Amino acid sequence: MTGALRGVVALDGPSGTGKTTVARKLAQRLGAGYLDTGAMYRMVTLAVLRAGVDPADAEAVARVADTADFGIGTSPDRPEIRLGADDVAADIRGPEVTKAVSPVSAVPHVRELLVARQRRIIDDVVGHRGGIVVEGRDIGTVVVPDSPLKVYLTASADVRASRRSTQDTAAGRKSSVADALASVERRDHLDSTRAASPLREADDAVHVDTSELSIDQVIVALSELASHRGILADCKEEVAR
Repeated sequence: MTGALRGVVALDGPSGTGKTTVARKLAQRLGAGYLDTGAMYRMVTLAVLRAGVDPADAEAVARVADTADFGIGTSPDRPEIRLGADDVAADIRGPEVTKAVSPVSAVPHVRELLVARQRRIIDDVVGHRGGIVVEGRDIGTVVVPDSPLKVYLTASADVRASRRSTQDTAAGRKSSVADALASVERRDHLDSTRAASPLREADDAVHVDTSELSIDQVIVALSELASHRGILADCKEEVAR
């Protein structure tokens, strides 16, 4: 099956900007594959915690990453998130993983290992499906620097904290806006100051502030950007072929 998208849409930005929802809905709209690279770092983090390893012990974290058996799907409808035989889609969003994911993600060997795997997944999906929407924090700068469309999603810290608190509450996790704001600011600092692949906006990325935009408005804007970049196939021609 092929969709309208041709190539890779790289979607970066800090937490709470709506990346996951936007990326999945955009992939659905464009008939593309979808990859949540942040979930991959969270799966390794969960493996580290389950192994009883200190997330600050880089060597031990690297050993866990080398042996962790995890799988991630690329369907935007229901992406598989598996550690061993377990479905860990809910577990990787828990507070323990959220607190530990930044130090685990900062380990250079972990980033090297996962970036290589991400590139293999992207190449495979593009080869079979035509296009993929990839979200994370270093997609446009490191993972796919030659992507024809790089987007950097952002929003004010207060808006992101409110969104995160709402998400946590909906998932049954207690989280005040103040707690969420502290978590967002801590994560921003750790992600933007790490030595390996720090969070930053690619020089040629399109900056999109989602503070005052609905999800649908963001999807429409990104779809139009993809069309203007010439990376959407003519659906009528696809059917004809």
